[in-house]
Amino acid sequence: MLQSAPFTARRIIIWIGRLVLAGIFIYAGYSKLFTPNLMLQSFFMFKFSISSNISNFGQQVRSYELLSESGVSFVSHVLPPAELVLGFLLLLGWRLRIWATIVTLILLGFISVVTRAYLLGMQIDCGCFGKPEPLTGVTVLRDGALLLLAVLMTVFAFQEARQPHPWNAASNPS
Repeated sequence: MLQSAPFTARRIIIWIGRLVLAGIFIYAGYSKLFTPNLMLQSFFMFKFSISSNISNFGQQVRSYELLSESGVSFVSHVLPPAELVLGFLLLLGWRLRIWATIVTLILLGFISVVTRAYLLGMQIDCGCFGKPEPLTGVTVLRDGALLLLAVLMTVFAFQEARQPHPWNAASNPS
């Protein structure tokens, strides 16, 4: 007789973390790559180009004044597709410990950069979702909450991996 694994607070947080962070990473990557640059050409047509979207994101990365031009180019070309892929990998749950750790490290980087810019009083867009969004204290708090969720998900995913799965336990009553 197979017994379903019980819902625990740890498993619920892992599920919430996977769904929330996957959704945010997929949306962030998608918006940086595929959201049109609302330059109206005609009534129903928008100028759309992934390269112009990456260029716009590059300007947002550049505004943090942390990276060289080659660093800005690298981040603006690699981060959006990486966010998409990581979001889908979190949804799948395959090798969760690896992807959760990477997402946590990326969010740690985000919160560090955003907090630095906020404390320096930089009046810039955060660059989080491909659209102009002013960097505010709310941005810092949001990124901090996401980092906390990612850390909990990662820690709990490692703890779950150490627990024997109920389906593998010898439960033969004979």
